[in-house]
Amino acid sequence: ITSSNGNHVNRISMAAGDEHAAAEVLRGLARHLNCLNEDNKATRKRALELIKKETVDKGLSGGVLQEVFSALLKPLLRCLSDPMERCRETTIALITEFIRCVPKPDESLPYLMPCLAQRFGEKEILEPAEELRLSAVEMLTLTVEVCGKNLAPYLKEVINILRRTIVDPFPDVKRESCKCTVNFAKCVPEHFHMQAESLIKPLMLTIAHQHSRVRVAVVEATGAVIQHGSGKNVDDVLSHLAQRLFDDSPQVRKAVTAVVGDWLLHMRDRYSYFHKLIPLLLSSTNDEIPEIRLLAGDLWTRVGVQWEKENEDDIKDKMDFLLTPPPHYPPGVERPGLGCRELVVRNLGKLVPAITHDVTDWQVPTRVMTSQLLSVLLLHAEDHCTQHLPPLLATLYRACTDSERDVVNNCLAAAKLLGTFVPPPVFLKLLLDHVESPYSSSNPWAPLMVLAAVLRGCSGPLLKPHIQQIANTLVQPDVCQGYQQVSRGRLGSPQHWLTSDSNRTQSCCGCVCVCVCVCVCVCVCVCVCVHGGGLTLSYCILFVSYYWKYDTSSHLVIPG
Repeated sequence: ITSSNGNHVNRISMAAGDEHAAAEVLRGLARHLNCLNEDNKATRKRALELIKKETVDKGLSGGVLQEVFSALLKPLLRCLSDPMERCRETTIALITEFIRCVPKPDESLPYLMPCLAQRFGEKEILEPAEELRLSAVEMLTLTVEVCGKNLAPYLKEVINILRRTIVDPFPDVKRESCKCTVNFAKCVPEHFHMQAESLIKPLMLTIAHQHSRVRVAVVEATGAVIQHGSGKNVDDVLSHLAQRLFDDSPQVRKAVTAVVGDWLLHMRDRYSYFHKLIPLLLSSTNDEIPEIRLLAGDLWTRVGVQWEKENEDDIKDKMDFLLTPPPHYPPGVERPGLGCRELVVRNLGKLVPAITHDVTDWQVPTRVMTSQLLSVLLLHAEDHCTQHLPPLLATLYRACTDSERDVVNNCLAAAKLLGTFVPPPVFLKLLLDHVESPYSSSNPWAPLMVLAAVLRGCSGPLLKPHIQQIANTLVQPDVCQGYQQVSRGRLGSPQHWLTSDSNRTQSCCGCVCVCVCVCVCVCVCVCVCVHGGGLTLSYCILFVSYYWKYDTSSHLVIPG
């Protein structure tokens, strides 16, 4: 008790000492304060510099500075409207240093925040100098850092300022405003959501700014606004973030990856948006920059592990057989974790229509990225892609007619995965019908290309019982005649693809697939010979013999 009383007496004594010292300082500043009202701008400037010299530059104690700041705040805030730029600059610097040094900066908020909101948060920003607008936003960022939750009553004022400064013409003001937005969202999360929505529009207006560092800052600020917002504006920002995945700057793409991964891990309503966020994160696993691929892979793994823990009771019965890789799993490919696979499987019904839409987008980069994403999704879905086979095949047919070679190659790689995971009786029932009656008369070879790619991914022993069925379909006269309208140039596509892939065909499925390729070659070559494709009959015979020599033991019967 004696010690406690002693400490209390000491505090009272120190406070009295601070008040006395502050009174002495203020007496010395009285003349300078009067000079702030002079008409001569040089006099006002000199007075501000002397006030700074006698206060924050003098190394006074925190208690003394607190008393002095309380007395100086109102006259200093009036100086923010001084017509002389140098006076306003000195004033902002002086207030900033006071906020940084005083022990209770939140005591200034009742006067500081309305003043800043009036000067920087109205439709017409009153500060003409861009460097001073930057200094003011930096002061606001500092205020957020040192005052924290005490800023909650001034939520509207801070948001109004940020709404204006995010779209400021000066790039550095934009960046600092985004930094302040992130800090403010984290400081008052329980209040921020009430006004967060009003920041979405200015952020989206700035997300495509010409400076990459501004774009990075906007992406990060968007992440914080959505994370700590009401959760109603995810759809308003997703298309903008998706476009940033094509950004020329790796730092921007990395920022998008980090933000989407953070949402998948921590956003309150993330389960409602899994089907929209998963494609964005998985697209980054194919980024050309290794650092981004690693970041995306790590985040995706963490998302899967977290989902497993949150749904442990729901999947415990599946644990044993879902942990065993399916037979003939692609060699050299790391199998995604159980949680990652289940996330894709449970959202595949919503993901496939989106893939179908985007794979025919008018922009080449979108089509290429979508075709890459399709393989990633199928690798996760495994045999569950069987129930989505019709729309998947329709998507592959359209993609195989794309003028961009990367799109075609990516989709054929996806088709190969279908052959790995879907039982032959299932895919043959659909594919052979489509070969007989192509989806498009202008591109009838698309089902044939997909069929060959699917067969390359299929196991030889599983496929062998169906060889005769495939051969009978491919050499039917109606099937051959169905290619009559194909031009010589277009026939070059499947011919080139078949011949260039012969080595992979031999290694993937052995002699069984060679037999099928013979049938495919016969079909193509007959069409070429009959309809003037420019190949001689002798060349076609050599073409078929080239494949046939790899398996002379087959008893395949080719009708006609």
